[in-house]
Amino acid sequence: MNIIVDAMGGDYAPEAVVKGCVSAAKDFDINLTFVGVKEKIQAVLQNCNYEREKITVVHTSEVIDGDDDPTVAIRQKKDSSMRVGLKMLAGGEGDAFVCAGNTGALIAGATLIVKRIKGIRRVALAPIMPSETGCFLLVDAGANAECTPSFLKQFAIMGSIYMEKIMGIRNPRVSLVNIGSEEAKGTPLVVDTHKALKEVPFHYCGYIEARDIPKGDADVVVCDGFTGNVILKFMEGMGMVFYDMLKEIFYKNIVTKLSAVAVKGGLKKLKKTMDYTEYGGAPLLGVSKPVVKAHGSSNEKAFYHAIRQAVMCVKSNLVDEITDNIQKYGDDPRKETR
Repeated sequence: MNIIVDAMGGDYAPEAVVKGCVSAAKDFDINLTFVGVKEKIQAVLQNCNYEREKITVVHTSEVIDGDDDPTVAIRQKKDSSMRVGLKMLAGGEGDAFVCAGNTGALIAGATLIVKRIKGIRRVALAPIMPSETGCFLLVDAGANAECTPSFLKQFAIMGSIYMEKIMGIRNPRVSLVNIGSEEAKGTPLVVDTHKALKEVPFHYCGYIEARDIPKGDADVVVCDGFTGNVILKFMEGMGMVFYDMLKEIFYKNIVTKLSAVAVKGGLKKLKKTMDYTEYGGAPLLGVSKPVVKAHGSSNEKAFYHAIRQAVMCVKSNLVDEITDNIQKYGDDPRKETR
């Protein structure tokens, strides 16, 4: 198995990218192809212990930055590490692609170069998020600001398959984000999607309100990309604020510091649960080959888990599973006019 990695994407590239991925390659016994500025990548590799025959470096002269216009960048920066890596994936030179670079450009590039699975209407960004009982998949988290019931139905199908095949959750609970639990409540998009999801032979549990999402009441949380991105950013912010508040409480004086010692194990467990680096990245569901979007601020640990995630996508035949189920249960795009 060969995983292609954009070595220049992310806040700490290429050092964190290369070190984290090399560590994962050893543990999972895979090959890696790093794409990016060769001198910079090799400078990091010099300080790594690895099997030379399992690591390949492909030189590129350009990098897509975070503030680049996504579509323009992916079309014009033809020798960028992201575009070259995606072309290699599309051409069969690797089994999956991992990147922490510009999210919009990655979504555009994956759609234009690697292509969508036949029948898939839109690619969806689907990060794993922490909850009180474990974790859940948020889909879509920002790739599609405007959606149709057909899009959301496909998101639900893909999300359910991902949680079962990759996260090992049998019969995942799927819920649709809404402002209430009443049958007819919500926008026309939500109401129509609710009706459509009842027809899918997965464990659809109906509506879920925002307050119940972090409780772990669903394994797959479905919504349009605008709503999903608000949920994602809000939960990230609340996690940081909550952790800072706890530190302030426990380090206030000598008595509270002693109390902190007593609950140290619990605090470490809480921090681990809320740590995005444990999950690696967000899959781009609906792409014809596995593409994993790592967080822009990913460290070595996050890249390690992003590689693990990519390996699991390949081994589980995730794309084939999604393809089969979309053909069975996904709507015919010709039936939808919106």
